[in-house]
Amino acid sequence: MILVTGGAGFIGSNFVLDWLAQSDEPVVNLDRLTYAGNLQNLASVQGDARHVFVQGDIADAALLKQLLTTHQPRAVVHFAAESHVDRSIHGPEDFIQTNIVGSFRLLEAVRAYWSGLPADAKAAFRMLHVSTDEVYGSLAPQDPAFSETHRYEPNSPYSASKAASDHLVRAYHHTYGLPVLTTNCSNNYGPYHFPEKLIPLMIVNALAGKPLPVYGDGMQIRDWLYVRDHCSAIRRVLQAGRMGEVYNVGGWNEQPNIAIVHAICDLLDELQPRAAGGSYRQQITYVADRPGHDRRYAIDARKIESELGWRPAETFATGLRKTVAWYLANGEWVRGVQSGAYRDWVNKQYGAAVAA
Repeated sequence: MILVTGGAGFIGSNFVLDWLAQSDEPVVNLDRLTYAGNLQNLASVQGDARHVFVQGDIADAALLKQLLTTHQPRAVVHFAAESHVDRSIHGPEDFIQTNIVGSFRLLEAVRAYWSGLPADAKAAFRMLHVSTDEVYGSLAPQDPAFSETHRYEPNSPYSASKAASDHLVRAYHHTYGLPVLTTNCSNNYGPYHFPEKLIPLMIVNALAGKPLPVYGDGMQIRDWLYVRDHCSAIRRVLQAGRMGEVYNVGGWNEQPNIAIVHAICDLLDELQPRAAGGSYRQQITYVADRPGHDRRYAIDARKIESELGWRPAETFATGLRKTVAWYLANGEWVRGVQSGAYRDWVNKQYGAAVAA
């Protein structure tokens, strides 16, 4: 049995689905079901005895103790987090509460549980903390990619809160001996991605005939990682990672945002042409850049490859084609997540013309 936090969100739900597709080991899935948590992501395992879903908060110490005591997991995989930079700029407190206070409560509960395990179970136990490359700050065009020893320089409330949780995880290992692993990933994309992030927002807005909002000059560079590749990396780190170590997980694919938007438009032109004719590129609209927008992230993923033999299976071209095809085939899922609250947020972030 493993315990997964945040397993109804984008990356967490993909991890749960992939885990159960490849293993009979049960999963206890704890998720608060905020706006980005969606049980429809897990519809294919509804009724599966291997999947136990619990709605709850990682900051609820009593609930964490109950789950750990009842289910006796051999590992905890910690995805639960507030994760959107734009939302952290408008409302940082939720990020502090979930990413810092929630992670602290989880660490305390896991430490108490782990301390009471028999010697063999204690030695085998692992807690894997899923983090982000944004904790490292921003890179200049000529700078080398982020390695695991890169200095932390978070630039948004989101990345600062994730940096704090990373430091707590490290401290619990060095102070208490808690057997932890940390992964810092680059930008994920793929199925079940809530349409506030770049790739799903562009797909959804394009199909709806809405403007495609691009921040600033669109030349912000990111490394892009297909979500199911990320899940395979997490499984590999959980299986064979060295206790206390950090592993950067990337897709070996740096792209400026505007190139991503162009690629999406071109795929949609091929797979579902506009009824009015012309390219979806005609819908691109440049909007004011967000405050403190980091110019470049890049992941050096040589450590996970050399130590654990992991590399991404998808190229960006194959992963993006699979992602666009998934959204085209799952319009009902998209409509289900586009609540009034979501539309209100898009309006606030990008302007009424984009949300209309």
